[in-house]
Amino acid sequence: MPIENAPFSQAEYDRRIRLVRTAMAEAGIDVMFITNPSNQNWLTGYDGWSFYVHQGVILSLEGDPIWWGRLQDANGARRTVWMQDDKIIYYADRYIQAPDIHPMEDLASHLRIMGFGDKNIGVEMETYYFTARAFAVLAEGLPDAQLVDASTLVNWQRLIKSDEELAFMRRAARISELVIGRAVEIAEPGMRKHDLVGELFKTSVQGEDDSWGDYPAIVPLLPSGEDASAPHLTWNGEALKKGEATFIEQSGCYRRYHAPLSRTIFFGKPPQFMADASAALTEGLNAGIEVARPGNRACDIARALDTELLKVGIERPNRCGYAVGLSYPPDWGEHTVSLRAMDETVLEPGMTFHFMPGLWMDDWGLETTETILIREDGPAEALCNVERKLFVKD
Repeated sequence: MPIENAPFSQAEYDRRIRLVRTAMAEAGIDVMFITNPSNQNWLTGYDGWSFYVHQGVILSLEGDPIWWGRLQDANGARRTVWMQDDKIIYYADRYIQAPDIHPMEDLASHLRIMGFGDKNIGVEMETYYFTARAFAVLAEGLPDAQLVDASTLVNWQRLIKSDEELAFMRRAARISELVIGRAVEIAEPGMRKHDLVGELFKTSVQGEDDSWGDYPAIVPLLPSGEDASAPHLTWNGEALKKGEATFIEQSGCYRRYHAPLSRTIFFGKPPQFMADASAALTEGLNAGIEVARPGNRACDIARALDTELLKVGIERPNRCGYAVGLSYPPDWGEHTVSLRAMDETVLEPGMTFHFMPGLWMDDWGLETTETILIREDGPAEALCNVERKLFVKD
């Protein structure tokens, strides 16, 4: 794809590659094989629903990255990556889900031909897309190489967002606002959950003006009542009920960039303990955003939240957020910084987090969350503009 048609400028892609190569050199890695589709996209622009088969990006210390994948996905690479066609290589379809051969045999052959047969090769061991068999076959095909665990080497380079990336996240945030606004508008007792989710999907894909919606890395999470005590339940065919709280956790997505947002709706009059918990949660969010400044630490955000929740007797054993940005299923987190009491990562301008202190109790739950941006000075900016409260509908 000509660079003028790419989502980002050549200078932006060059910046990203410099960051990764610096980290590679510090780790003594000669070449990276990158399987995380988010990292592939970040470095090359590759974007396709092909991450269910083996594919990846080869990045050495010199030259343009190389996309490697299945033959039938090569045209998708030509349509989405910024590199020239000679930087797209592929393996035959006979390797797909075959019991006697494996795509990593083909990759090992390419790496040997490129001169990396006896080098330090970084691989993403802790990723959803690099299987145990893939590692074993690759190691067998490169007996003289050293396979180095570089699971989040690229992820950490993505932590500080550029202005070009933040423009996409702001578009995603606007879509998130539209989805939550639509949920509050139309949700009512008796409405079947799958009907509500259908409307939310439609809203998220339609987007607004030229900010069209992409598919998010996580489907809408929409549990009610006692089910809301579990954070990761989706939806079913049951009807929304009076006397229950339902939280909607979702994210607008624009060109793979996310800005997650969650709000809770209660049908009827909420019990006092839930109203108090929601008010404390809002105060905790406000306090956390206030201390989310350059030079402070990730743990300072978590501790500010905990202070407010303890005032109403709530202790959270979970982290309350994580770095977020570009992502593919099954997760919109970046797998780097966590907002929790033991994470002392120093906050820097351009970092973005899903600040998500959900309350999941024994038989009820609620969520109010924000995607926040660490600014040059002052408190963090919430990218979405939706009132922080428990929404109540009769």
